[in-house]
Amino acid sequence: MTEQRGEREPERRGERTPHGEGDGCGDRDGAGRRNAEGDRDRLALARAWEALVATARRTVADGLVVGTSGNVSVRVGATVLVTPTGVPYDRLGPGDMVGLGLDGRQVLGSLRPTSELPLHLAVYRATGARAIVHTHAVHATAVSTLVDELPPIHYMTAALGGPVRVAPYATYGTDELAGHVLRALTGRTACLLRNHGTLTHGDTLDQAYDRTAQLEWMCRLWLTATASPAGPPSLLTPAQLAEVTARLENYGQPDAP
Repeated sequence: MTEQRGEREPERRGERTPHGEGDGCGDRDGAGRRNAEGDRDRLALARAWEALVATARRTVADGLVVGTSGNVSVRVGATVLVTPTGVPYDRLGPGDMVGLGLDGRQVLGSLRPTSELPLHLAVYRATGARAIVHTHAVHATAVSTLVDELPPIHYMTAALGGPVRVAPYATYGTDELAGHVLRALTGRTACLLRNHGTLTHGDTLDQAYDRTAQLEWMCRLWLTATASPAGPPSLLTPAQLAEVTARLENYGQPDAP
C-alpha cells in the first residue's frame, strides 16, 4: 500500500528517541546533576564550618577573647556561617553548624546565632567581605577608649587601608552599632569599637584573623610607645603610608594557577 503524504513513518525497532524525550533520561540526568551540586555545596559548607571553628578557637588560644566573647563568621555563597551564642568554642563540632541567609533567616542548624549577627550581616551586605573576625582584644580595646583613630605608628597601618578608626559606642547586637561600624570601615578592612573591641574582615578567615592580630599588635605598640617618658612617638606621614600601600600590591606569593 502506498504511504500517504504527511504520515510519520513508524519508528524502527531499536531506534532511539531524542535524549530526554519520553524515556526519562533527561529527568534522571538532571536529578543526578542536582545531587552532585548538592553534595559539593554540603562539602563546601562542612569545610568552611571546620575552618570557622578552628579560627574561633584560635582567638581564645591567642588571648584575643575570653570565654565565649567575640564571634567569627564566613560567607559561603549566599549562606553566612556564624558562631552560636553562648557556646564555648572547644565544644563546637560538625553537628553544631549555624547558617543564615543575608536576610537573617536561619537556614542551617538549631543553635541560636551570635548576638552580634546584625553587625556581621551588615558588613557582608555593604562590602565584599567573605570572612569576619570580632574580638575583645585587650590592647585594642584599651586604645578604643583613648583616641578616635589609631595613630599610624607602624607601616602595617597601610595593610588595613589606612589609620584605623574607632566606631562610637553603642550597645552590642544593635543596628545602631552596625551603622557605626560600617562608617568606621569606609575604605578600611578593620576598625576599633569604642569600649568594646575589634572587627576585621577579609577574603578568607586566615586573612581576617591576620588583620586582627596585626591590629592588636599595633595597638600594643602604640600603648608601649606613649607610655615612654621620652616623649610622644614619631608617626608616619600620609605620603609614607601611600608608598607602603603601593609596595604591598606585590607582597607575597602569586595566586596559584
